[in-house]
Amino acid sequence: MEDLLPELCDQFPDLVRVVEPMFANFGGRENFGGEIVTIKAFEDNSLVREQVAQPGAGKVLVVDGGASMRRAMLGDMLAEKAASNGWEGIIIYGCIRDVNAIGETDIGVQALGTIPLKTEKKGVGELNIPVTFGGVTFTPGEYVYADNNGVLVSAQKLELA
Repeated sequence: MEDLLPELCDQFPDLVRVVEPMFANFGGRENFGGEIVTIKAFEDNSLVREQVAQPGAGKVLVVDGGASMRRAMLGDMLAEKAASNGWEGIIIYGCIRDVNAIGETDIGVQALGTIPLKTEKKGVGELNIPVTFGGVTFTPGEYVYADNNGVLVSAQKLELA
């Protein structure tokens, strides 16, 4: 199952919405997928910290960080917390840090890039609202899949035959 997304696109062409190419794969899992949980927050990862502390089995955290290249919305400690709570993956429309440690963590992580600066913690952001980037809307309760080929969204759970 190395190239999951091409297979899903071939098998379910009418059910997938493909995100414009922009993400790099940083996590210990190269392909991952699950039910979407969203956060919209700009340069404040307080809600990310709260969510990764929750049980996440079968879920992917999709963080709309406003494409900020100035602050990291995820670091090694939060990635490890997410992995220990069973999250399948995290997609950050923004930056991460601690890339070497995240690459050793058993979780999928995709982001636009890396920067060593952490965010401020002001408790600002919105949880579980539809967020749109890369030409696709990520709606809580729908499904997202990611691998080295990109990211796609589907209204229903997809299983390869």
